[in-house]
Amino acid sequence: MLAPPELPYAVLMPRSSDTTTTPLARQISTCRLCADRFAATATAHAPRPVPWFTPKARILIAGQAPGARVHASGIPFNDPSGDRLRDWLGLDRDTFYDRARIAIVPMAFCFPGYSAKGSDLPPPSVCRATWHNHVMAELTNLSVRLIIGGYAHRYHLGARTNVTQTVQAWRDLPTGTFALPHPSWRNTGWLKKNPWFTDELLPVLRARVKEALYDG
Repeated sequence: MLAPPELPYAVLMPRSSDTTTTPLARQISTCRLCADRFAATATAHAPRPVPWFTPKARILIAGQAPGARVHASGIPFNDPSGDRLRDWLGLDRDTFYDRARIAIVPMAFCFPGYSAKGSDLPPPSVCRATWHNHVMAELTNLSVRLIIGGYAHRYHLGARTNVTQTVQAWRDLPTGTFALPHPSWRNTGWLKKNPWFTDELLPVLRARVKEALYDG
């Protein structure tokens, strides 16, 4: 059995203003639909859904699924990928984790586990089918939508192109919607090959995020 990696990040306690969650978020947090599926993975872990949203949120971060470190801490993007994402957005941790401002809604709310070869398993489609329409119906105050990675691109944008092509077409998306690659360290090479992402897209993204949080 593959154990989740040691957690190098301190467990972050939510700010007092973030502790109010919706009945839907509490229902998701008790979901055990994938218990048998996860038990059969190389990690043989139990479900631990990580819902992180309230209807007040102005920004949606729609990603893939929690990783092993997030599974250990119960805090989304509490890992090096989160550090990179916060840098992309120009946000500190307190603002990023304020559920009254930012909703974090991955395609699966639980860590899907690893295959026998140690590869990340895909987010189970049953999670999306069960919960996502209900979650999106609650998020009526959004002004910025960040769609991260291929699974989210296909679901939220109906994308039929690969991740690079989808992100390159960011100017064609509705105002306030951005397609992004995953901020994983594995994509460092991608960022070097595609300097337009840092030079052209990120300044616009940061300006939109700032406007949504402070000027909206």
